[in-house]
Amino acid sequence: MKVFLLQILAFLLFGGGIHCQASTRRLTFVVKEASYTRLCSTKNILTVNGQFPGPTIYAKKGETIIVDVYNRGKENITIHWHGVNMPRYPWTDGPEYITQCPIQPGSKFSQKIILSSEEGTLWWHAHSDWTRATVHGAIIVYPKNGTKYPFPKPNAEIPIILGTFKLRVDHGKTYLLRIINAALHEALFFSIAKHKMTVVGTDGSYTKPLTRDYITIYPGQTFDVLLEANQLPDHYYMAAKTYSIAPVAQNFYDNTTTTAIVQYRGYYTPSSPLSLPHFPAYNDTNASVQVMAGLRSLADAEHPSNVPLSPSTKLIYTVSVNSFLCPNNSCAGPNGTRFSASINNISFQSPTIDILQAYYYNISGVYGDKFPSVPPLVFDFTADYLPLEYQTPEIGTEVRVLEYNSTVEIVFQGTNLVAGTHHPMHLHGYSFYLVGWGFGNFDKNRDPLRYNLVDPPLQSTISVPTNGWVAIRFEASNPGEGGFIYKAL
Repeated sequence: MKVFLLQILAFLLFGGGIHCQASTRRLTFVVKEASYTRLCSTKNILTVNGQFPGPTIYAKKGETIIVDVYNRGKENITIHWHGVNMPRYPWTDGPEYITQCPIQPGSKFSQKIILSSEEGTLWWHAHSDWTRATVHGAIIVYPKNGTKYPFPKPNAEIPIILGTFKLRVDHGKTYLLRIINAALHEALFFSIAKHKMTVVGTDGSYTKPLTRDYITIYPGQTFDVLLEANQLPDHYYMAAKTYSIAPVAQNFYDNTTTTAIVQYRGYYTPSSPLSLPHFPAYNDTNASVQVMAGLRSLADAEHPSNVPLSPSTKLIYTVSVNSFLCPNNSCAGPNGTRFSASINNISFQSPTIDILQAYYYNISGVYGDKFPSVPPLVFDFTADYLPLEYQTPEIGTEVRVLEYNSTVEIVFQGTNLVAGTHHPMHLHGYSFYLVGWGFGNFDKNRDPLRYNLVDPPLQSTISVPTNGWVAIRFEASNPGEGGFIYKAL
């Protein structure tokens, strides 16, 4: 059994939370090591305020919050507000060497969080190397005063941490689960035995109700899910299981299942043993996209769909797993190589100062502005066998400059280089409309005819299907922002 593979966090009586009201707009995050014991193993981990997961931030739509971050750890750190658009204020969004330099050990930096259109469940996390594994927490954004949820008010919203938690429920009541996938890479099937779940929001935006036996949640995504406690009083497993196309025998991924228990209140004899919920096969790619395929925005008067209908800028980006040669074939990748990732065959190289600062002060030599609009090399991207010479990308610090208020369509095309896998993609500073997706190679003449331009879901994190593609649209109306983060988010 695996503990803390997926963390599900919500808001009722959560002692680690930080509430932001009109009189409380300044918070303190102290980044420091703390000793934690999990699965009978004790170790020091990096935390915020000594908590793992870190404190939950509660706010109302449209609030502005200042977070004073003190780095008392041993390494550089930044904090990113995942899914927060930060309109016209990218300076404290958090991506290391993109919008800000890291906070050095012993230093303090005040970060402003500007909430605008977001409403629902978001999250925050470290954005330096692998520190996100333990430095993260939830952001819960409630409707403004005088407004309400676009679905029946749940009886409770409950904090859940899988692995050590029992969710106690009353028969006949409805619970709002705010689900965050804080895993570094794993896409997860999530389900509750003998219960259906109804998705009502994702990435801080509401959706039309979508009822499913399971959901697939990709790294960095959030889901708002209604759970009706409508089964016979008993104990039921809730569980999460990795989706992966990697062979089980080669230990490329963790194939364990993380569990917690939904426990009905009352007097009865619990069933024994408990049964796990039914999951698709771990490598069922068709099952992995079913929730993504069913999501629709509300597209009503209070939550309009403003999807660009005639984009002025169209881009096609290939996303790939690549490899670099290592001295004496000494790395852990195939044939002693080192794994990397690329977009349009360019693997990002971090600069020594942040790109936004270089742009603002016109500092030359930090980055280039020639990021290609289309793949520099066109081939059968999803073929079973591809030439080995395609596996090694170029290295560069390149950006794509967009005109202010231009409307943009980006098609992300997955490739089968090294490993044809799914590719989580997150856009900083924006939410975007997912207007289309498919398997195989994108066809610019045929596939746009199937776009959903009426009620596509509004998201900030999506996943390119294994050997497939997705198409997104947005308006470039937030100057200074727009960095896509691929794979590690």
